[in-house]
Amino acid sequence: MRAARFIARFGLTPDAELVEAVEAMASRMEIVSAERIRDELSKLLSVPDCSEGLWFLSRTGLSDQFLPELNSMQLEQDPIHQHKDVLAHTIAVINNTDHEDVIVRLAALFHDVGKPKTRSFESGGVSFHHHEVVGARMTRARMTALRFSNEVIEDVTQLVYLHLRIHTYAMGWSDKAVRRYVRDAGPLLAQLNHLQRCDCTTRNKRRALALDRRMDELERRIVELREQEELDSIRPPLDGRQVMEHLRIAPSRAIGEALDYLLELRLDEGPIDEEEAFRLLDAWAETKGIVRGEA
Repeated sequence: MRAARFIARFGLTPDAELVEAVEAMASRMEIVSAERIRDELSKLLSVPDCSEGLWFLSRTGLSDQFLPELNSMQLEQDPIHQHKDVLAHTIAVINNTDHEDVIVRLAALFHDVGKPKTRSFESGGVSFHHHEVVGARMTRARMTALRFSNEVIEDVTQLVYLHLRIHTYAMGWSDKAVRRYVRDAGPLLAQLNHLQRCDCTTRNKRRALALDRRMDELERRIVELREQEELDSIRPPLDGRQVMEHLRIAPSRAIGEALDYLLELRLDEGPIDEEEAFRLLDAWAETKGIVRGEA
C-alpha cells in the first residue's frame, strides 16, 4: 500500500518485478492490522492526484484483500458518462475533490459502491435505482471493518446517502426543498455541495452545465433563506417540555411524535410563532385522541 502511495505522490511507474511481487504476496495482507490499512488508505487519498495509486491497488489485486468493493465497480454504466465503467468514474471523482478533506475523498471513494448490487437494464439503458441507499449501508460496513472512527463513518455514510439529492430537485428550489436539504446535510452541507459538483464527469457539456446551474441555484437559495430564517438551526417551534406542559401529559412516545409533526410543519411553512404552534399542537392532539391532562 505504501508503494501505491509513492507511485501516486512521485509519479512513478511500477516495474514488472514490483507488480509481480505485489500480486504474489497480496494474500499476506491478512496479517496486516485494519488500523494500519486504514491509515495507509487515508494517506493515499490525501495525495492530490491519487489515481495511479488506486489503479495500482486495483490491477495488482491488492485492494481485493481489504476493499473488494473497488474492483467490483468495474462494470459498465450508461453511455453518457465520459468513463466507461463505474470504477474509472469513481477515481475521476476522487481526483476532482479537495485532497485536504479526507472525509470528502472517502465519500467519493464509496459514493457509487452500491451500483453493482443495484444495476438493472431498462429500455436499452442501465439504471442503478437506490444505489445511494445500498451504498451507504455498504460504506458503513466496510469502514467499520477498517476501524475508522464512528464520527468519520457517520459523516462519510451520510454523504454517500445524500450524494444524489441534487438530482431530485428541478430548477427552481422551493423554500420547503431548501430547508429539507439543509436540515438533512447538517454540518456536512459544504462538503455535500462540493462532492456533488465533483461527481459530474460527463462528456456531455450541456448536462454538465445544467448541473452547475442547479447547484448555483441551490446555493443562491440557501443564502437567501439564511438571510430570512435561522436556516442552520431548524427545530420545532416548541420543545418537549412545552409540549408536555401544554398537553399536560407525562413523558411518552407521543411527545416525540408531536415534535416530529411540528418539525415537519416548520420545514414546510417556515418560521411558526408560539401561539400558532400551540394551536397546531392542539389540532394534532385531537386527531390522535390525546386528551389534555391524560397521562
